[in-house]
Amino acid sequence: MAITTALDRNPDNFDLARPTQFRFDILKIPNTQYTITECNLPGIAFSGDAIMNSRYKSMPFMGDTLDFSPLEINFNVQENLKNYREIHDWMTGIGFPENPNQFADAVAEEGGGSNPNVLTSDATLTIVSNKNNPLISVKFRNIYPTSLSGLTFDTKDTDSTTLTASVTFNYDLYEIEVL
Repeated sequence: MAITTALDRNPDNFDLARPTQFRFDILKIPNTQYTITECNLPGIAFSGDAIMNSRYKSMPFMGDTLDFSPLEINFNVQENLKNYREIHDWMTGIGFPENPNQFADAVAEEGGGSNPNVLTSDATLTIVSNKNNPLISVKFRNIYPTSLSGLTFDTKDTDSTTLTASVTFNYDLYEIEVL
């Protein structure tokens, strides 16, 4: 039996994560990369918990299906709305609101033939140190937007604030890699 003392359990790194130390890249929407102001690392949870019945007591047993929470991003909108339009056009291509050919055109435009997976993208959240050195890479596979907020223009606003928007993504899974 190994004997450990309190001194053996001391952490070797006392630096704490800071919420401002990140970079987020989405391959499909490059104009949004430098305007992202907020991003979450989504939570995960088990679903499909089972109950093991016995003669005396029902016992819970861990689930076997992972549910990933949505990825949410806030970003500053460019003056010409270019980064906003990238996401808008991506969603329009998936949802084809005017006619069914919009979906086929969006797939063909991405060079996918008839493969709708070309309408997804990969993304990476890079967590950096206080010296801006990459520490952790979180890779999201096959993300696609599910909602994009509207923009509010207001003539009563006298402050020089920028327009912001938020977008929510679903994805297959994410993997955390220590760099």
